[in-house]
Amino acid sequence: MISKILSNSEKVFDFVVNEGHGVKGLCDIGIQALPKQYVQPLEERITTSIVRTDNSIPLIDASNWDYPKVADQICKATQSWGFFQVINHGVPIEILDNIKETTHRFFNLPTNEKKKYTNSHSSNVRYATSFNPEAEKTLSWRDYLSLVHVFDDEATSFWPTSCRKEALEYLKSCDTVISKILKLLMGGLNVKEIDKETEELLMGLKRINFNYYPKYPNPELSIGVGRHSDISTITLLLQDDIGGGSSINIGDALQIMSNDKYKSVEHCVIANGSHNRVSVPIFLHPKATSVIGPSKEVLQNGEKPIYKQILYGDYTNIFFSKSHDEKDTIKFAKI
Repeated sequence: MISKILSNSEKVFDFVVNEGHGVKGLCDIGIQALPKQYVQPLEERITTSIVRTDNSIPLIDASNWDYPKVADQICKATQSWGFFQVINHGVPIEILDNIKETTHRFFNLPTNEKKKYTNSHSSNVRYATSFNPEAEKTLSWRDYLSLVHVFDDEATSFWPTSCRKEALEYLKSCDTVISKILKLLMGGLNVKEIDKETEELLMGLKRINFNYYPKYPNPELSIGVGRHSDISTITLLLQDDIGGGSSINIGDALQIMSNDKYKSVEHCVIANGSHNRVSVPIFLHPKATSVIGPSKEVLQNGEKPIYKQILYGDYTNIFFSKSHDEKDTIKFAKI
């Protein structure tokens, strides 16, 4: 079976993408070498020798959100790094562990069960692999389930039964963390109060992903996700092997709103040859119908806008229509 699947590129693509087996399916049949579709060109390969350690990333203790130092640390990290870790954020460790276990459990389901969500009755549920296989020259070693939250009723109707309860619980548990971080960041932009309109602009839509990176041969030749910046306002990321801490990174939408005061961070996911790994990001987005651009508070003292006012739905369409390309999408928004 292995030799038949690996005999040519079309059969590998069909097995992984069209038949819904994903890269986990390749691991399950016992591949001994990385298929050539996943071998990255030399300039795209990431080795641990050039990756900064967690100790170099800003670490913020959020046990007291009202402590002025917390706001200062978050805003400084966002301006200089676009990325930071937060600990003591108030989300119970049991819920964090549960959502990671739930992610592992979903991807251990039979292929036929997971494949139900490749063409779901709801556009807000999608099981897939890599990022955009039809547009990518080289595929990424990742399977994922993407769940867009609009209303609880829709989630209850369409999200997979194996994870809907846990996903909703995790989303609700993170509401306070998300609101606190956004309030502090907007305060750094002279936005004194987040009203309903601003709230919808910052997080009118929530998307939670279950990402699965199975272990595989030749990890030095591939990547889990290619270099890119998120298009969200912020992303809250939970990963295996980091205890109760969460990572926060700034997305393009907030970089645009802040007129470059806050920077979205280019990042990638390195390959893993030792064990199966998961991550669970929550992406906060404006609604597709929202118009984004530099906020009036940022420009009130005469600062010139770097970005035009754009429909966020147009921005997302560009991002998802192509392969990952570092931070190239944000050029679309520049004046």
